[in-house]
Amino acid sequence: MAIKVLIVDDSAVVRNILSRELAKDREIEVVGTAPDPLVASDKIEQLNPNVLTLDVEMPRMDGITFLRGLMRHHPMPVIIVSSLTPQGSKLALEALELGAVEIMSKPGAAYSVGNMSKDLIERIKAAAVAKVQPGNGATTATRAPARRLYLAETTNKVIAIGASTGGTQALQAVLTRLPRTIPGILIVQHMPEGFTRAFADRLNGLCEIEVREAKHNDSVLPGLALIAPGNKHMVLRRSGARYFVEIRDGPRVCRQRPSVEVMFESVAKYAGSNAVGVMLTGMGGDGAEAMLLMKKEGARTIAQDEQTCVVFGMPREAIRMGAVDHILPLQKIPEEMVRLVS
Repeated sequence: MAIKVLIVDDSAVVRNILSRELAKDREIEVVGTAPDPLVASDKIEQLNPNVLTLDVEMPRMDGITFLRGLMRHHPMPVIIVSSLTPQGSKLALEALELGAVEIMSKPGAAYSVGNMSKDLIERIKAAAVAKVQPGNGATTATRAPARRLYLAETTNKVIAIGASTGGTQALQAVLTRLPRTIPGILIVQHMPEGFTRAFADRLNGLCEIEVREAKHNDSVLPGLALIAPGNKHMVLRRSGARYFVEIRDGPRVCRQRPSVEVMFESVAKYAGSNAVGVMLTGMGGDGAEAMLLMKKEGARTIAQDEQTCVVFGMPREAIRMGAVDHILPLQKIPEEMVRLVS
């Protein structure tokens, strides 16, 4: 049975483009479009779609207000399709906190219609089977009150984390429970260009550790988490005792840029047994082969379990390949990370 999709966007051009591109896949049926959330509400009742694509900046009712009510009364998989603007980035992150499963940017100079349609089709298929987890949308940038985990200071280890669908909330759950003395952390979260900086800034306000979007040649230091910029690969390098990152262009790997595979492979090469690899919720298999390489080089590895994943794709593939030492529910992963680097 085809996945039924409702497209909500105030731009007739965008509605037409998305409808046309999605119609190319036999597993997807666009059952309707809506120019604003009020029309969308009626069509959801009439058409009962499996997945909703939603812009967050619209007339009559903004997408955030609509999403908050939708998740309260009719939870369903929602993919945010937004413009690459500072305001759009902020609203898109708020939408993820409310329970949206993915963010995508609209086609533009840096993102062709062809690439966008391929990504959107893949994300719709993942969203259709995702576990929707409505949130409260709280965005207060204050230090999280979660229980802290003790760790004696260590400087010679690296933690590498990969995530995709559902990863923004999973990363928040992990990072807010880590102490300032945790070894340096590298993160690839599949997210479009223009959104990763806002995501890092928001996490930085919630965590005891420092979190920021990575820049070329940034040092990997205890108490610092570096998030790969959208549309760029991030790789680990080492000079003497100093770990640092390179930010670079390059082809998509596992259909992703940034790619977990690219980052994990570099961590296997330059950190080896000094590394811990963590695979969180996400669709596809990005990073699985390189996580196995990390394990072969002596790194310890963790995967999120199926019960707590929004989409059990990336962890499942890593487990299937024999790349995982520990399969844990999300809430137990921070403690295990601390234990493995102690």
